[in-house]
Amino acid sequence: MNAVPQRPSLVTLSAEFLREALGRGEWVDFLPSERALCARLRISRPTLRAVLVQLEREGVLSAVEKKRRRILSTKAQRCPVKGGSIALLTPVPAQQMPPFVLFWLDALRELLADAGHPMQVHVSARDFHDNPALSLRKLTTRVNAAAWVLFRSSAAIQGWFAGQGIPTVVAGSCAQGVDLPSVDIDYRAACRHAAVMLRQKGHLTQALLLPEPAHGGDEESAQGFLEAFPEGSAELHVLRHQESVADLVDCLERAQRLRPAPTALVVARSHHALTVITHLLRQGYHPGRDIAVVSRDDDAFLAHLVPEMTRYSVDPAKFAKRLSRLVLELVETGRAGLSPVRLVPSLKIGKTV
Repeated sequence: MNAVPQRPSLVTLSAEFLREALGRGEWVDFLPSERALCARLRISRPTLRAVLVQLEREGVLSAVEKKRRRILSTKAQRCPVKGGSIALLTPVPAQQMPPFVLFWLDALRELLADAGHPMQVHVSARDFHDNPALSLRKLTTRVNAAAWVLFRSSAAIQGWFAGQGIPTVVAGSCAQGVDLPSVDIDYRAACRHAAVMLRQKGHLTQALLLPEPAHGGDEESAQGFLEAFPEGSAELHVLRHQESVADLVDCLERAQRLRPAPTALVVARSHHALTVITHLLRQGYHPGRDIAVVSRDDDAFLAHLVPEMTRYSVDPAKFAKRLSRLVLELVETGRAGLSPVRLVPSLKIGKTV
């Protein structure tokens, strides 16, 4: 049976309201009187005192000083929650996720459930925009989670969770300036290795095809690709496209119009690599003979292509295990290492290079 989502208590909701008010600078130095706060929050005196004790434990407020409470911090670090569900936030539903993600998602769900933490997946595309604060506040108030996992998250989303002190792990790479625990594939190393390998096979002009909007791992891919050689020893291009098939084909045709045209392509998504291969075949190119194609990502269907795709692979079960380890550490201790966890992929040599 599916776990029934827990409703946040009145104490939890009221504490969240006070955290946000403090973060906005609504009060300076001291909180208002208990009577004023009860009227503002529309709660009873015993409920308010439970809220104040909770914030005192978090180091946000001092103990009572002459019937007043001093404000010690406007950035609360929430106490770790023992038990409770884990919430995963994603902009895409399961039917739009690649197989690799579905595999590690199922493995993560099992690992967390075995540890007593059922996982709930929240699909919320409206949170993935430039100013997500209001919708994220509503979501995290409504969903009482012990910790959050962010998938395909933007810099704005990561920054909001980090600023609120919400226990959070990023499934992917953190944006620049955001300090959250994270697990990702070492895309920088993979793309650097791909460029070097292709150069050794005689490909002096190469292109990396990246989707927009880019995520942290995509930016690291570009860095690794471009740093593979000293400037001038090879001609490397980073070309960006939208997620649609039509725009990817347009991006590929732009690459072919470059002079000199790339003789090797590195493609950042497995399903995009499929589009590239089929478009090249339609144009009469023979991948592996006329042009080299490497997929930065792997999925099971790539093994069924003819010619088989050269690609970089990571075990989804290993990805889920490292991710679950960080989540459980954060839930059980209130802390998790901020050093990024990067899984180095292995090269699967096919016939497209």
